[in-house]
Amino acid sequence: MYIHSNFSEIDLLQWNALVEKSATASFFQTPECYEFYSSLSFLQPFVYAVSENEKLTGLVCGYVISEGNFIKRFFSRRAIVPGGLLLDNEISTDALQFLLTHLKQELNKQSIYIEIRNFNDYSLFRTNFVSAGFNYQAHLNFHVATHDVDSANLQLNRTKRRCLKLSRKEGVEWVETTNPEDVKTYYDMLLQLYKTKIKTPLFPFEFFEKIVQSPCGKLFVVKYSGKIIGGSICVLLADKTVYEWFVCGLDGRTKNVFPSTLATWAGIEYAASNGFERFDMMGAGKPNEGYGVREFKSEFGGELVEHGRFLYISSPKLYSFGKYIVKKLKARKRK
Repeated sequence: MYIHSNFSEIDLLQWNALVEKSATASFFQTPECYEFYSSLSFLQPFVYAVSENEKLTGLVCGYVISEGNFIKRFFSRRAIVPGGLLLDNEISTDALQFLLTHLKQELNKQSIYIEIRNFNDYSLFRTNFVSAGFNYQAHLNFHVATHDVDSANLQLNRTKRRCLKLSRKEGVEWVETTNPEDVKTYYDMLLQLYKTKIKTPLFPFEFFEKIVQSPCGKLFVVKYSGKIIGGSICVLLADKTVYEWFVCGLDGRTKNVFPSTLATWAGIEYAASNGFERFDMMGAGKPNEGYGVREFKSEFGGELVEHGRFLYISSPKLYSFGKYIVKKLKARKRK
């Protein structure tokens, strides 16, 4: 058994083979995603892997990030693993424990906590994570089957189909774009949403500039009378899944025009037209908490799944204090 502690130590052929066959594969555990993270100046990527008998059986890819001034950066240091670990279907318990222990050791001083956001079913491995000190937290998501455009359209509820019909009648269009001006317009719209409603940090513009130029990234924009009124950023796991990372729209401003609905539909339509198995909405909140976005996402006809998250807290005192500070800052912004 052997741990690979950096990108250069990992056999890319074996990595890609594991992505191809693993039941827990996602875009976020691919070499392309790691290379994208590495191109960004505002985060620190990491990748660790484990081999058994010279065969790669487990891998974890993510990033460490913080924001704000010196004090806020100190209390917001966190390691995020989108998508969950990439695991061979027959990885041994010892190998998985070895990989999780290494992950904690490497990131212990760099981050206050490690959060693993699962986009696949990890129920077979849950006891391994828990025994390694990762607490399971329930979290919902929607997976939309995208066998073809007609069946995807039929999955929409009556309201969403009506929104599409009315918007088309008004002359609204949705297109893929890499135009720098379109990217900037979309980003400014999304940033305003995060400042006024979501009230959590948004990646810098650099992220959006580069993801659109990546072969695995897509920006779909919604246009009305020649102006962008909504859009979505999606990333791709070839032939399998389209992930909706960010979405926004200027809803409620024009009668019979529904930009947020069209922005999400653009990604679903792309997936259904290009041979992808499903469209992943990347989160629908906690089961026992009200979440308006969940109702919106449910209307696209996807399957509600609960694959949860795993959380390891390196420093409980700093974690508790950091949560208190963030809560205070959010309350101040609302005033």
